[in-house]
Amino acid sequence: MNAEIIAVGTELLMGQVVNTNASFLSRELSLLGIDVYHQVVVGDNPKRLLEVIEVAEKRSDLVILSGGLGPTKDDITKQVLAEHLNKKLILDTSTMDKISNFFENSKRVMTENNRLQAMVVEGSTVLKNETGLAAGMLLNQDKQAFLLLPGPPSELEPMFIKEVRPLLMDGRPNENHLVSRVLRFFGIGESQVAAELDDLIEEQKNPTLATYAGKHEVTLRLTANGSTEEACHFLLDKVEAIIQQRIGGYFYGYGEDRRLVNVVTDLLNEQNLTLTAAESLTGGSFQHLITSVSGASDYFKGGIVTYSNDAKTTILGVTKKTIEEFGVVSAECAIEMAKKAQEMFDTDLAISFTGVAGPDKLENKEVGTVWIGIATKETAFAKEYHFGKGRENNREKSIMSGLDLIRRVLLNLPIEQKVL
Repeated sequence: MNAEIIAVGTELLMGQVVNTNASFLSRELSLLGIDVYHQVVVGDNPKRLLEVIEVAEKRSDLVILSGGLGPTKDDITKQVLAEHLNKKLILDTSTMDKISNFFENSKRVMTENNRLQAMVVEGSTVLKNETGLAAGMLLNQDKQAFLLLPGPPSELEPMFIKEVRPLLMDGRPNENHLVSRVLRFFGIGESQVAAELDDLIEEQKNPTLATYAGKHEVTLRLTANGSTEEACHFLLDKVEAIIQQRIGGYFYGYGEDRRLVNVVTDLLNEQNLTLTAAESLTGGSFQHLITSVSGASDYFKGGIVTYSNDAKTTILGVTKKTIEEFGVVSAECAIEMAKKAQEMFDTDLAISFTGVAGPDKLENKEVGTVWIGIATKETAFAKEYHFGKGRENNREKSIMSGLDLIRRVLLNLPIEQKVL
């Protein structure tokens, strides 16, 4: 089977939005053994959209259209396709109920055009949208298939993984089982992963390996096919054992959506431990991320943001002597911040962040110099990092590094540290 991806949206042509959907879909399809020979971007124009559909259906078995399923006038994808195939648009009641409930629960008036998001091409399989409102659809037409997906990646990606992939796998001839395993790594770049696993990637047949660079982390998907699920897992276990031997020091968990913060919060719950945070350069972003996980009140007692030196001394209790002698960008300050927070909130564990986010040096320290402190009821230490990029990157990398530091503490993994 070969596929063609048509991305619909004038904002893509104008360069206002980056077309990440095409790269995601191409990767996913290749893992299913589906070749992508063409990718097209077309604006919100019915005539031009029809032209690219007519070309695509002559050369591709599976035509994928992303975008244009929303409620506004420029959302034209399913209308153009339905007219081209001489089919009607019909209301999917399940999607309509979801849309109605959304507006009712948010205390907003639902305008009539929102019904458009629940309209689907007759005869299609409706694809649930767990993170948005517009329904997706898969339509088999003779020997050809049309797949319509929403444009926002936050909607398209989970819809493809949870709804589309099983449907495409069911249609694979002469193959009984296909099993994937996603490994997640932090502290190592995609290029280093590729270098460490170069022979496995070059020689891959079954299982296949694909690396993806996420935001400050790397994921590795292994996919095996076989006569039984057990046979697939056997193949995956063999390859993963080699991978873990080479780069296992950076491995933190499994799963499509399992982020580092989820691993850390699960460990806190499992060990029945509480956490607090004292933040300077991260400005409360660590606490925001921690509390974004449902059930955070079980392990997170609260925290404090002490951005200025005065706040560090008068509110948190860091001594003026520490700041005068060592500066705020120091192990001593990070450790004292963590200790004071741990005492203030009476938690099992405390973390602190202090450093130079940028764009300018601080205390003659280079931009990206960061100290992260950890304090428990028994001990305290700090670890130094050098990120050295833009302000937001330094803040985000600090938060991820802090999470990984907590994970290593909770799992008793080795850490390079400075103990006072």
